Amino acid sequence: MNNEQSKLIQSVPTGGKRIAVYPGSFDPVTMGHLDIIHRAARQFDTLVVSVLNNMSKKPLFSVEERVEQLKQVTADLPNVEIDSFRDLLANYIREREAHVIVRGIRSVTDFEYELQMASINRELNPDAETIFMMTNPRYSYLSSSMVKEIARFDGPVSDFVPPLIEQELKLKFGAMSNS
Repeated sequence: MNNEQSKLIQSVPTGGKRIAVYPGSFDPVTMGHLDIIHRAARQFDTLVVSVLNNMSKKPLFSVEERVEQLKQVTADLPNVEIDSFRDLLANYIREREAHVIVRGIRSVTDFEYELQMASINRELNPDAETIFMMTNPRYSYLSSSMVKEIARFDGPVSDFVPPLIEQELKLKFGAMSNS
């Protein structure tokens, strides 16, 4: 075994739980997100789905609302935890004692961006690996931004989000149009 192989084996956690983090804004959570959550939950002892508190974005739902929504739509998954963070992902991974970052890929454009992020995270936290999961082709065109745009104009979103989220979108946009 060469030195590189030895380092690699030493960096893999022995014993303990296999913990992965699936970070995102989830504004709102879509069926594409849920597809990745369900599939990733089968691969790890614990999957932490964590809402990024991104100060540069103007979200429709607060972090607290998104955390609560995710808790409700993943209630059937006992090994899924919902959390939020506002630190660097590399630091958050370390704090959660995770070793894997899960990211969904819809297109080549996603891959280019995610590859950059994975490289930066690896530089900042060499113990963290990023795995990419291809989105179910059924959801390859789907984004939270598109869902919000459709919902804003009272379009049908039932194929794109869980029923709870559909209702929350209607409430949010109804309240916005009444103010």
